[in-house]
Amino acid sequence: MVISIYEVEKRSIVNKWISKMKYLIVGLGNPGEEYELTRHNVGARVVEAGRGKNKDKKSMFLLPTTFMNHSGEPITKLIKTKAATAKLIVVHDDLDLPFGRFKISFARGAGGHRGVESVIKKLKTADFIRLRIGIAPISPAGKIKKPRGEDRIVKFILGQFTPKEETGLKKMMPKLLDVLETITGDGLASAMNKFN
Repeated sequence: MVISIYEVEKRSIVNKWISKMKYLIVGLGNPGEEYELTRHNVGARVVEAGRGKNKDKKSMFLLPTTFMNHSGEPITKLIKTKAATAKLIVVHDDLDLPFGRFKISFARGAGGHRGVESVIKKLKTADFIRLRIGIAPISPAGKIKKPRGEDRIVKFILGQFTPKEETGLKKMMPKLLDVLETITGDGLASAMNKFN
């Protein structure tokens, strides 16, 4: 089930569904066609791809229609308790990880990611699960080569993946979906032991 913020506010069925919710899986990104294939929207792309993989139908997928810096707003309409927060999975890009790598984290700071900052601020806690997907370029020696300066960082994250990266992302997508299935099926500890 994928819902928008409009549906969160307008559909009473969502409230009944939340009481039985196993996990809320949120893909961070910016709305609009011009952002759809950017590096910053990789979290939204993973969640979009995960819709058909929701075998137990107890996990809800949310694609916020707010801009990245306001990602926390629609989440707080669904997450109301500490127990529900622990079942929140936020999927997002990460400039501190090289492209092709990912990491599962829990109760970690935002690391400069504005979308994650918004979620932490609105929930008043960082105690939720994150699937961090690396987007940083790599040097020929295999080291992270992050852009320097805010303007360059913004240009990079709002740029589209190169054709080679796009191919790599498509190859990595089944594993990313497997991570989400493992978390929702076997729990966070099992997923971290298997993939981190």
